[in-house]
Amino acid sequence: MKGTPIQATLPLHIQLTGCAKKFQSEWIFKDLNLELAPASKLVILGGNGSGKSTLLQCISTAIALNKGSITYTSGQQTISREEVQRYISLASPYLQLIEEFTLPELLDHVAPFKPFIHQMDAAAVMDLIALPNVTQKYIRQYSSGMKQRVKLALAILADCPVLLLDEPVSNLDKNAIRWFQELMQRYTTAKTVIVCSNSIEAEYAGIERFLEMETYKK
Repeated sequence: MKGTPIQATLPLHIQLTGCAKKFQSEWIFKDLNLELAPASKLVILGGNGSGKSTLLQCISTAIALNKGSITYTSGQQTISREEVQRYISLASPYLQLIEEFTLPELLDHVAPFKPFIHQMDAAAVMDLIALPNVTQKYIRQYSSGMKQRVKLALAILADCPVLLLDEPVSNLDKNAIRWFQELMQRYTTAKTVIVCSNSIEAEYAGIERFLEMETYKK
């Protein structure tokens, strides 16, 4: 994984203004303002139930805000919510893989929707995932750590300018955490990266900008 950092395409600027989200009568966060310039890096910190995953899903357009707005622009062009998905890749515990596929089948399925960075083919991606002994097994036969490794690789290696990671080292052992950190260092230099974490430093090594969810629970 050594070498020149790979550049993502289509830079995206993200602006959150007066954002608030509630479930029933409980406000998860309120009055949140945030600007994310292209290639910026951010860690969203908070314990379980703090709302960090909810905020990440709002940024990804998976769920809607109750108040405020999120604006996405690329150059001088405003990007609609319907178009934002092609700019964003995501790895999270709640994201499910298609378990009836083998890894080569999964990569072939994903590539038309989210091409890989630097025009990588499936073989190159499989080399980087580095699970040679299970490539012909169905995903359902993988351990939780192997599945997490695949999720992270698909997100990091997607040719998208924005990378969203929710508790990325979940289920990873020490060797896999080192693999994750090397992949991040190599392939995310030009990406906007947002990491949700329970203050596990291995998840956000080198990122120095933090957002504390407790600040927005008024």
